[in-house]
Amino acid sequence: MTIKFADVRKKVIEAGLKMFQSHLVVGTWGNISSRVPGEKYMAITPSGVDYEVIKPEDIVIMDMEGNIVDGDKKPSIEYPLHLAVYNDRSDVNAVIHTHSTYCTAMAMARKPIPAAAEDLVQIVGGDVRVSEYCLPGSQELGAAVVKAMAGRNAVLLANHGALGAGKDLKETLKIVSVVEKTAQATIFAQVLGGVVELTQEDIDFMRDFYLHKYGQR
Repeated sequence: MTIKFADVRKKVIEAGLKMFQSHLVVGTWGNISSRVPGEKYMAITPSGVDYEVIKPEDIVIMDMEGNIVDGDKKPSIEYPLHLAVYNDRSDVNAVIHTHSTYCTAMAMARKPIPAAAEDLVQIVGGDVRVSEYCLPGSQELGAAVVKAMAGRNAVLLANHGALGAGKDLKETLKIVSVVEKTAQATIFAQVLGGVVELTQEDIDFMRDFYLHKYGQR
């Protein structure tokens, strides 16, 4: 049997396994989506299915209004959050929502991750703000996240976790990993006497470097 959009579905599964194996989630929490190339659709993980057993046909294909286009599983409860990001950000092609330990600690304290680590500001664009608290799965959560993520590629969800958004699944997995590492380093730095933030001039320089000069061109 031929599965529609098999390639993007497999990539979502692969990213989910990497997220799970990297301890960015526990159990079935967290969720991942990707735009479907050439279509106004997204592919998103199903609700409550272990990352280690998800099959390509379990990944749900939805349009940008929230209608199921293909798949017989219930999509992640957070699909309105993913849609809100895609509909606001044409530069975003993948969204990963984690419940990683240190980001969750910062989110519980409702403390932003400061713009103090070079890799963070390069890949995220500055500090990682905390969105206003809204119930999971709600339209209000999507609106709050979009607002807090303006000009950034990551955000903390108050009392909840973190979210990264990037050009593809590979970059987005890197974003949420760097954000988690920086949340941990921030907590450690506070023990050592406090965080020293970078200047806006340095942040802008490093963000431009990442976007236009970093890596093989």
